[in-house]
Amino acid sequence: MPKLTVDGIEVEVPQGATVLQACEAAGKEIPRFCYHERLSIAGNCRMCLVEVKPGPPKPQASCALPAGDNQEVRTDTPMVKQAREGVLEFLLINHPLDCPICDQGGECDLQDETMAYGKGWSRYQENKRAVTEKYMGPIVKTVMTRCIHCTRCVRFTEEVAGGEEIGAIWRGEDMQITSYLEHAVKSELSGNVVDLCPVGALTSKPYAFEARPWELKKTMAIDVMDAVGTNIRLDSRGRGILRALPRINEDVNEEWAHDKTRHAVDGLSHRRLDKPYVRREGKLVAANWEDAFAAIVSAAKKAGDSVAAIAGDMVDCETMFAAKALVKSMGSSLLEGRQTGMDYDVTNLAAVNFNTTIAGTEEADVILLVGTNLRWEASLVNTRVRKAIKRGAKVFAIGPEVDLTYKVEWLGNDLSLLGKLPKAVKDAFKGAEKPMVIVGGAALRNGHGAALGLVKTLGLVKEGWNGFNVLHFSAARMGGLMLGYAQKGGIADIVAAKPKLTFFLGADEVDFKAFQDSYKVYIGHHGDAGAHAADVILPAASYAEKPGTYVNLEGRVQRGDRAVFPPGDAREDWTILRALSEALGHTLPFDTYGELRAQMFADAPALANEGLASFEWAPPSLDTKAEGEIAYPIRDFYLTNSICRASPTMQRCSAELVHGEEFAEAAE
Repeated sequence: MPKLTVDGIEVEVPQGATVLQACEAAGKEIPRFCYHERLSIAGNCRMCLVEVKPGPPKPQASCALPAGDNQEVRTDTPMVKQAREGVLEFLLINHPLDCPICDQGGECDLQDETMAYGKGWSRYQENKRAVTEKYMGPIVKTVMTRCIHCTRCVRFTEEVAGGEEIGAIWRGEDMQITSYLEHAVKSELSGNVVDLCPVGALTSKPYAFEARPWELKKTMAIDVMDAVGTNIRLDSRGRGILRALPRINEDVNEEWAHDKTRHAVDGLSHRRLDKPYVRREGKLVAANWEDAFAAIVSAAKKAGDSVAAIAGDMVDCETMFAAKALVKSMGSSLLEGRQTGMDYDVTNLAAVNFNTTIAGTEEADVILLVGTNLRWEASLVNTRVRKAIKRGAKVFAIGPEVDLTYKVEWLGNDLSLLGKLPKAVKDAFKGAEKPMVIVGGAALRNGHGAALGLVKTLGLVKEGWNGFNVLHFSAARMGGLMLGYAQKGGIADIVAAKPKLTFFLGADEVDFKAFQDSYKVYIGHHGDAGAHAADVILPAASYAEKPGTYVNLEGRVQRGDRAVFPPGDAREDWTILRALSEALGHTLPFDTYGELRAQMFADAPALANEGLASFEWAPPSLDTKAEGEIAYPIRDFYLTNSICRASPTMQRCSAELVHGEEFAEAAE
């Protein structure tokens, strides 16, 4: 490990570290525009200049210079100060003076570093260069005259997102960053280039001219658009959520978020349920809480103990626990969270968990994907597979061929392949130290037993390594399974039981025709399919409007806070269930959110501690026969839930990026 001094401070850094990293280890701030910890080194902005001895008496780019023994690095000499001032003067020669109208204002690296390291005045008297705007789709707004050619966006799309959709054309002063043929960028991770851009060249189109960062209240939350459990920050002003940004969590999402996470938040202010409704003479009529509860009480008297609860894909654990307690107090145990009809075995949660962990995916050396379009079902797991490939991993897949942004050897589209894998696949797994299988929802329903059979066949479970993984794509799924929201035959068991009263907790993907004879109570936040089919609607809070516990696909328990209050008469779900229980004569034994959580922890101790829950590996013995073609469950990445379907931005993304509709810009 090299030892060197930085401004007289001795530091020791790992072999292969750069001088810039050594400076940071010594506690020195090094300005930079092009360097980013998660991207390859470009070395083209020259802002990170330092003086290094032994070596020529000139400033050197610390991001591209390997750290070595006995180096003397200076970050505070007159030469370094003058060199950084010169770099900034060059960058600002063509940069437009439009900070007052730039959306990056207040969180702009160029502003901050000019204040800290710049001269404060310019000697340039000539005309500034101007660049035409580029079209990058409904997510990214461009003002390319501001671009300083750091190429962060280019490297991100190539290395992380996996599509060469953004690049540079021409040379020198004529160089321009653009999308391919100026078409919309189709990557579901495209919004990350806005965070990466150190100036205002790439900004968020839906957030344009909305607010300044110092006006916003910042709330730590958990994303519910998929089962990855992306850590996010919700920025709000008044009672509106203006944007969602990713937080750094190396074990889950690193510092990325897909476009649904970022931009579906405008759906929180559209099609909202803000008052109770009761169906009278076939029509839903606005009512007050007393009338709505009275209608449910009347239905409950006729139903007796014939009661069920079905949880949707975005529900928090506290809501599910409160509903479970209410249904149990009424004498029933009919609970289900797999609303679309899945019916896999849940006697051992490790057998339906992502056991390798999201971060552990990077270490795999052979990966078999079974019935999963990983790019749409878990975009940030897909980026980890890309990193594994860079380390030499080989990827096989069973299912309909799709573009996963990396090389895949497709074996076919028949579950029977699980019992007769080609010799090349078996040979690859035979020599693997860390083999991995990812089973998607499309294969889980009919191929769970056959997939578990691969544990022995391919040697997936070893000392310190479990390569068997089930990939869920619903934020509420693992939490629901831990709370008992699973019948042996799935939702078909509930349909067969013919409940006379059914509570739908934000469940919009259910086949409501199967519940025609049941009195349907919908507790949710959007006027989607569930509300249209309901006999009573009780307006509830979205994930941004209540604190909650969520368990991601790897069994990681995480908690989010409330950013804003729900609109109108809408209330937090657990308070609705608590008030309803009193009206039904089955008062639940908790009056505060703290009491509710304490009882939930007693019922499911694994939910008490944040972090990975521990599931004992004891897979069930299931029928290993599997056959039939695979059909991926997600047909439109941008419209997977009620919030997305209410979002104008997601509707535009779906129309343009999935269905190929063309939209003319204003200038056209």
